[in-house]
Amino acid sequence: MGKRPDDLARGIRSILGQRGVVTDVVCVGNGWDPATAQPPLPPEVTTLHLPENLGIPAGRNRGVPLVSGEAIFFLDDDAFLPSDTFLADGCRMLAERPEIGLIQPRVVDPTGRVSPRRWIPRIRKGDPSHSSNVFSCWEGAVLMPRAVFDATGGWADPFFYAHEGIELAWRVWDTGHVAWYAGELEAGHPVIDPARHAYYYRLNARNRVWLARRNLPAVLVPFYVGSWTAIQVLRWARQPAALKAWFAGWRAGWREHPGERRPMRWRTIWRMTLAGRPPVV
Repeated sequence: MGKRPDDLARGIRSILGQRGVVTDVVCVGNGWDPATAQPPLPPEVTTLHLPENLGIPAGRNRGVPLVSGEAIFFLDDDAFLPSDTFLADGCRMLAERPEIGLIQPRVVDPTGRVSPRRWIPRIRKGDPSHSSNVFSCWEGAVLMPRAVFDATGGWADPFFYAHEGIELAWRVWDTGHVAWYAGELEAGHPVIDPARHAYYYRLNARNRVWLARRNLPAVLVPFYVGSWTAIQVLRWARQPAALKAWFAGWRAGWREHPGERRPMRWRTIWRMTLAGRPPVV
């Protein structure tokens, strides 16, 4: 949205400075024209102006048709790549392990602050450098084979923000691939204040319901929504304002249309269960 020009410039420099790969870069402005950026963006960067802020996942999707290549990489404007071989290393991993359909790197704060546990997308967090299968992803730095991204249908446009990384990972699994947390790859991102507001709580709940309605067989929808309802009630039992906003979003999730429904196959659910996390929590 053009509100972090220094961070944006750093992130773009880290992409253009990658060695061992050819990059094709587009900067998407969500309600902002990147062609007006100060300092100006490098001439080799294509810009896309979206007059209206369509939300994070929709903005990412709009940029995809403007780039070419066998792999596609998404980078938030406040993230960057400390290593100039990140993309070459990641693409090598995709080539050597064709079962991988999505890579999320380990995320570190450039000033050395301790990274939040939420940046490790698994229930048992463990060592941040330990790699594993995952069933969601931190969306700020994501590398995928272009063919797999196309097969998933892309990011969840209607979500605006919150939980689009879960849906994308689920749909990667449904293509027959796995989503992978690569502890040996590193992306930089500052630790930010996790303070929440009513809008966050509302979208968090609405998108949980939409996630189930869009992606799960009908019989599993109440199990997934029910388990997360119980978790949130326990988590925020002493925050009535948060729960009030959350349940407003919960109701909206049932009343409003979630967009395209693509229920995953039972074969996928079995694969995810064997890998450690059935899609019911």
